[in-house]
Amino acid sequence: MKFSRVLSVVVSGWLGCCALGMAQEGGQWRASNTTAKQITGDIAFSDVKLYINFTGFTLAQIRDLKAEEVSILFDGTDGTTGRGNLFRLDIPAAKTFNHKSHICGSENAEYAATFVTGRKLQVAFFSGTAMPVLTGEAMANATNLCGTFEYVR
Repeated sequence: MKFSRVLSVVVSGWLGCCALGMAQEGGQWRASNTTAKQITGDIAFSDVKLYINFTGFTLAQIRDLKAEEVSILFDGTDGTTGRGNLFRLDIPAAKTFNHKSHICGSENAEYAATFVTGRKLQVAFFSGTAMPVLTGEAMANATNLCGTFEYVR
């Protein structure tokens, strides 16, 4: 218990030092919906990594999300009230998290879409090498959406 607190303080300090120039996702986020609590637990973003259970995964921002894409992806969320991004990453299917769970089942998580508004972060993970198409029709038939997760500060 004491070790995990010390490690948390060290990681927090390190992330705090890197906060300049970060996207709104930067820093630590506490899991707030059932999916996030059961699979990832708390997460953290730095300039170039997403941390899940103290394991860092390299990520690269591809582009900003449009307001319409945010609304479609995150069930009617007003995409004009915050900022969304699409990231490329690689979380291996073999990597287990809370309760021996996987982000995308038997497939690698290859993309993450994020949306930050106020003190809330929403993340959607996608499998497959093709960039996700974030239109209403494509999302209605999407087989590459692994799940959506919510976090708070």
